[in-house]
This record gives sequence, structure tokens and C-alpha cells, in this order.
Amino acid sequence: MNDSNRRDFLRYGAALPVAMHTLAARANAKAAKSPPKRVIFICNSLGFYEPNFFPAEPGNFESSKYLKGISAEDKLTVFQNFFHPGMQTSNHDSEKSFLTGAAKPESPSFVNTISVDQVLAQHLGGDTRYPFLSFSLYDRGWGCSWNNRGVAIPPMHDESAIFEKLFGKEDLEAKRRQLATDQQIIHSLHQDMRQLREKGDASKIDSYRTVVTELEANFRREQFWLETKKPSLANTLSDNQDYVFSTKIKNLFELAKLAFQTDSTRVITLSLDWIYGAIKVPGATGGWHTLSHHGGKLEVLEKLARVEIDILGHFNRFLASLNEIKEGDGKLLDHTTVVLGSNFGDSSNHTCNNLPTIVAGGGHRHQAHVILEHPTPLCNLWLELLHKHDIDAGQFGSSQVERSVPLL
Repeated sequence: MNDSNRRDFLRYGAALPVAMHTLAARANAKAAKSPPKRVIFICNSLGFYEPNFFPAEPGNFESSKYLKGISAEDKLTVFQNFFHPGMQTSNHDSEKSFLTGAAKPESPSFVNTISVDQVLAQHLGGDTRYPFLSFSLYDRGWGCSWNNRGVAIPPMHDESAIFEKLFGKEDLEAKRRQLATDQQIIHSLHQDMRQLREKGDASKIDSYRTVVTELEANFRREQFWLETKKPSLANTLSDNQDYVFSTKIKNLFELAKLAFQTDSTRVITLSLDWIYGAIKVPGATGGWHTLSHHGGKLEVLEKLARVEIDILGHFNRFLASLNEIKEGDGKLLDHTTVVLGSNFGDSSNHTCNNLPTIVAGGGHRHQAHVILEHPTPLCNLWLELLHKHDIDAGQFGSSQVERSVPLL
């Protein structure tokens, strides 16, 4: 077996969820269940300009330049006063900790921790073809999701490739060859473990055992789904080349909707990672990163507002589409927790306080607009979402008990 293949499996293997019971039994019982819970986390890596985002009048979305007219107003909550502890000098590296809360991501010795979506995927994803999906705007190798060893899970960024993965015809022979190769790699890793036992290298044995267990679970899952046809859907992705940046965001939201609607997955992350060079949206052209570092200049803020209004427009239409799809006794949005947030409260000054945060859907007890009395770790929200999805966790990331209040 190729050594590089083995290293790749060891590096990324633990990105795979370990929740694997008897697949056939779970699949047969699936139809009798009530609509499943789903969740999507969206990170807008450059944040939103605070005076335009938060309502000027508490609870009144019409007093927000960005949120007035937002869809499903009765099914969402806007939170103020969340922050990420330990990010004071992290700058853009803080994005790495958006869903983990791991402190000091700028440190040369930084090792990340598992992201909240991956904890949820282990609990929610076992019944679906894809236990989780991770999307991003471009190919930089990492996004929002991190496995249980703190290794980045490479997201998908090509909309057409994602559509083919979800709904394209499977090349069964190629898939069988891939599974045969995977089986050989697993066999080789077992041989490696036997050699490590002979050498008495306990630390490496534990690492191998974790990865091999998860690879075997993934192998069984892929074998199970091999003969199951994918949903057949018309390709509804936009090909508007006038506004490539805007079109890509629209398409990624569309793919998330279709993935949830067909129950292809129940956990998604979407990283709206800032890209180099100029972008174009209706009414503005410029470097997104440059515009976000506006320095208070009105002409720059006007262009930035166009970009952020465009992003939130796609988010708004995503909420509306989920709220139009009937599922069980309610709508798809009622069974899908949608989280929009950022690692930055103010990207112009690289601060990680008063993070813009929206939670929509999921059947939660929504309160429209909540201004927390004290600065509260964002991980308190992640911990509560774990509890809402029946995961018994005492702490997550930088959550703090003394700042714990019912949020949803």
C-alpha cells in the first residue's frame, strides 16, 4: 500500500463519525419516525458591520438596515453579546475556532479541538448517506469542521461536483474498486498496529485504533449505501456569470436545502471564507477583505453594506425556502436548526466580541432579539444546541457555567 495513502487515512480518518449501529434495521425503521432533526452552521468569516446588523430598537427588526423584512421572523432569534474567550490576538485565525472555541488559534503550537457540528454528526448522521457535509467558497483546504483530533476536514467548494455527489449517477464499478482499496488500507493499518504492539508503542496504538475503528465504520456505511439509488432531482443551480461571488453563495444554500429536503444528510457547515481579489455584487465591486477593514470611511461602508446585504439576502431566501417545504405536521425549517454567525464582531479591528449571531428554526423557543446581560461565550450556545439535540454534555469548548442562561 502507498505510504502517502496510509498517512492521509490516518490524518483524516477521524473526521468520520463513529455512530454506526445496524444500518439495515435503522433504515427500515426510518419511515416510521417523526421528521428528523437537522442543523446547519454558517460562518461569515468577515462578520457584519454591527450598526447595520443589530436592531437599533431592541426586538424591532425594522430598525435594522440588514434584518428588516427577514423571513420567518417568528422562528428566529438574534443574539447580542456573545464572544469567544482567548481570541484577543487571534485576528483572522479566530475563524478556525468558530465552532470549537479553542483558544489562541494564532499560536504556533495551536492544536484545535472537535467542532460542534462533528459532535452532532456522530449523533444525528448515522441514518443518512452522508453523516455530514462541509461546504466553502473556495479551495483553501479547511473550513468550519474539525475532527476529534483537531484536524481540519477539507470542505467541498465546487457546486457542480457537490450536486453530482448528492444526486449524480454512481459509477458502481469505480466505487467497488475504491472500497477494495479502502479495505486494503484498513488491513495494512491493522498490520501496523500489530507491529506497534510488538514495539510497545502505546501512544501510537491508541491513535491507530481510533482511526481504524472509524474507517471500518465508514467502510460498512459505504457498502450499505452502494446499492441504494440516490435521489433524482433536476439541477436547479444558477449559472449567472454576472455576479460569480453572489451566484456561488446562492448555489451553496440551494445545495444545503436540497440535501436536507432529500434527507441526504442532517448536518452541514458552510464557510463563507473571504477570498482574495475583487468580488462583484449588485451595486458594488471591490475586495471583500479590504472593504471589511473600512476604518469608518462612509464610501467604503456603503460598498461593504452592498456585499453584506447580498449575503443576507441569500440567507433570507434560504430560510424562506425551508419554511415553505412541508414536512410532517410542520415545515422543514421547524425541524432544521439554522445558525448564522461569525468569528468576528468587528473585522475592521479584528475583535471577537459582540459576535453577530442568528438562530432560526429547529422548533426552538425563539425570542426575536436577545441582548445578553453579560458577555457570554459563544460555546454556551453550542452547548445548549447539543442539549437540544439530546446530547448529554457537561461542557463544550470555552463554555462557562457562570454565564449559563436558557437561550432557546
